[in-house]
Amino acid sequence: MKYFSKFEIGLWSSSVLLILVSFILFDKENYLTLAASLIGVTSLIFNAKGNPFGQVLMVIFSVLYGIISYSFDYYGEMITYLGMTAPMAVFALISWLRNPYKGNKAEVKVNSIGKKEAVFMLILTAAVTVIFYFILRHFNTANLLPSTLSVTTSFMAVYLTFRRSAWYAIAYAANDIILIILWILAALSDISYVSVIICFVVFLVNDLYGFISWKRISARQNEG
Repeated sequence: MKYFSKFEIGLWSSSVLLILVSFILFDKENYLTLAASLIGVTSLIFNAKGNPFGQVLMVIFSVLYGIISYSFDYYGEMITYLGMTAPMAVFALISWLRNPYKGNKAEVKVNSIGKKEAVFMLILTAAVTVIFYFILRHFNTANLLPSTLSVTTSFMAVYLTFRRSAWYAIAYAANDIILIILWILAALSDISYVSVIICFVVFLVNDLYGFISWKRISARQNEG
């Protein structure tokens, strides 16, 4: 437990408690959603520490979340997480393991991307967004526009995660906001999805902390 600060323990504990309470109040049946939420929020606290184990948990979460998305015809989310987020989490895991900070396998060496790479990332993201828009439209994806925007933010997030940039957390935070909107729309027809909304609200808070944590880690590593 000394590995995590008191604040991080409190953040994780309160996140788990909120997820459990929302499951009891609004769901009580979809244990797959509960498992995905708990695994997801646990991955975020490890990611905030720059620990590769967080990427292992992210792969598991992506598979579970893809299944959940399929149940509400959110094919964009399903394709994004199974076809992009999960594989990219594997690549990110490899990247993080290959770039430990001073040999510490539990902490990745924080990287920064230059302007040229940022432009390349934006162009690549735009291309991926356009391609996925037509794919999602072909499959009659529910709530097409926010689903497409989710692909945009997800791709930026996984790219920045792979490149070990602190800004990955901000991209995921933007994705969380879009997903909150998506699942609010879903909850209008099935109240059990309120538990998924709560899940991504919790994720949003954790991702914002992840950005703060990575900026601190980056400053410490640069001093070192």
